[in-house]
Amino acid sequence: MGDTGTLIFGTDGWRDLIADRFTVANVRRAARAYADHLLERGASLVLVGHDTRFGGELFATAAAQELAARGLDVRLSDGYLPTPALSYAVAHYGAGGGVMLTASHNPPGYHGFKLKGPYGGTATDDIYRDVAGRIGPADEAPAAPRGIERFDVRDAYYDALERLLDMALLSDRAGHLVHDPMGGAACGWLAGFVASRGLPWTVEEVRGEPHPLFYGVNPEPIGANLAVTARRMAEAGDALFAVATDGDGDRLGVVLPGGAFFDSHQIFAVLLDELARGGAPGAVVKTFTVSRIVERLAALRDREVIETPVGFKYIVGAMLAGDVLIGGEESGGIGVTGHIPERDGIANALLLAQSVARSGLPLGERFAALESETGWRHAYDRLDLHLTDNVLKDRVMTALEAPPARIGDRPLDSVERRDGVKLNLGEDAWLLFRPSGTEPVLRIYCEAPDAAAVRDVLAWARGWVGSLG
Repeated sequence: MGDTGTLIFGTDGWRDLIADRFTVANVRRAARAYADHLLERGASLVLVGHDTRFGGELFATAAAQELAARGLDVRLSDGYLPTPALSYAVAHYGAGGGVMLTASHNPPGYHGFKLKGPYGGTATDDIYRDVAGRIGPADEAPAAPRGIERFDVRDAYYDALERLLDMALLSDRAGHLVHDPMGGAACGWLAGFVASRGLPWTVEEVRGEPHPLFYGVNPEPIGANLAVTARRMAEAGDALFAVATDGDGDRLGVVLPGGAFFDSHQIFAVLLDELARGGAPGAVVKTFTVSRIVERLAALRDREVIETPVGFKYIVGAMLAGDVLIGGEESGGIGVTGHIPERDGIANALLLAQSVARSGLPLGERFAALESETGWRHAYDRLDLHLTDNVLKDRVMTALEAPPARIGDRPLDSVERRDGVKLNLGEDAWLLFRPSGTEPVLRIYCEAPDAAAVRDVLAWARGWVGSLG
C-alpha cells in the first residue's frame, strides 16, 4: 500500500523529493484527482508533458494512464518539452487542461506536478484548491496499461512565436546569441526556432544537452548558477548576450558581454519598453517583489500598473481579466501580450534580441537609458534565511507590526503589507520581509541605488533578525 499522506499544492503545483514522496503511486493519486476535476467541468481532452528530470517519461506515462482510465482523451508529449510549449499546446488543441511533470528551478532531486488551465497558462488557485481537495488514498488499483496517443507541438509553437515577433526586423538584422538551457527542457528549442525560420542569427548552446542533474547546479537562471555562462561571455567574441533558461524553460536570466549578470527586473523593464514602443495596448502587472523602475517606466508609457502578491498565478488572473501588455515576477517569469498567459523564457529571449535589433543598443546601454529616463537607479539582491524552526520567523513578523524607525542609516518612510512587509526607505530604496508559508524560511529582498547600499541594508536585516533570536 502506497503513501496516503497529504500532497501539498503550493504556488505552482505539487513538488516533492523523487522516491521519497514523489512516487509513481502519488503521481497516480494526483492524476486521478485532476481527472475528476476535468470531467466535472465537461472536459474531454487533456495533455501531459515532462521535462528532462529523472523519471520524466515514467511519471508522465503514469499520469496519462490514470487520466485515460477515467475516460479522458489523453495525449502525451513525444519527448521532453518546455512548459510554455505544453501550455501553448493546451490552447492549440483545445484541451480542457494539461499536466506538466517538472519541478521547474528546484534542485535535481525534486520532481513536480504542474497544472495548466484551458486558456493555456498557469492554473489558478481555484483549480489547484479543487484538485487538492479530491486527492484520495493510494490503495486504488493502478490503471491498466493502454495505448496513449502522442503529440508534437514544436512547429505549432514556433508558428506562435513567429506571430509574436517582428520577423521582418529580425530577418533584416543579424546577431549571435548564447543560450544556456542548463540541461533543461529548453535544450535545442531556441536554436531550433532560429534555424527553422531561416533567420540570419546564430545560437550557440552552452550546457545544451539534456542533463537530469543539470550539470551540478540548481536549474535556476540566477548569477550564482551561471558561472559557466559568465566565463563564456567574458571571452572575446561577438555574442550580443547570453540567455539562460530554467529547468522547464519558462523563466530566464541574462549574462552580458564581459560576464555581468542582467537580472529579471532589468529584463522586465527592457521588454516593457520594447512592447510599449511597438504600440501594443494593455496594463503592466508586477508582483510585490519587482523593481520600482517598472512602475516608473509604466507611468511614462501611460500604462496602468497592477501590483499582485508573489506568484505567477496572480499575474495570470490579471491577464485573463483584462488587457495586459506584460506581467512579470522577480524570479524571471514574464508573460507578454499576443501570446499565451504564461511565462515563456524562449519567447522573451527572442523579444530581447528584437529589442537590440530595433534600438541598435546593447542591453546594458538600453537599461541605463531607462534608468536615466525614469530617475531610478537599480541594484537588487535577496537573502533567504533558513531558520531552525518557525518560532523566530513568527517573532520577526510580529516585530514588524511596529517596525524600527531607522534601517541602518536610512529612515523608514512608509510600510506596505500586500505580501509580507515592505519597508520603504526614502525615495530610492526598499526592504521586504516575506515568510514562507510552509517551512521555516524568511526571504528578505532589497532594492537600492547601488550594490554597496543593498549589501548594507541586507546586513542590517540579518543582524536585526538575529537580535530577535
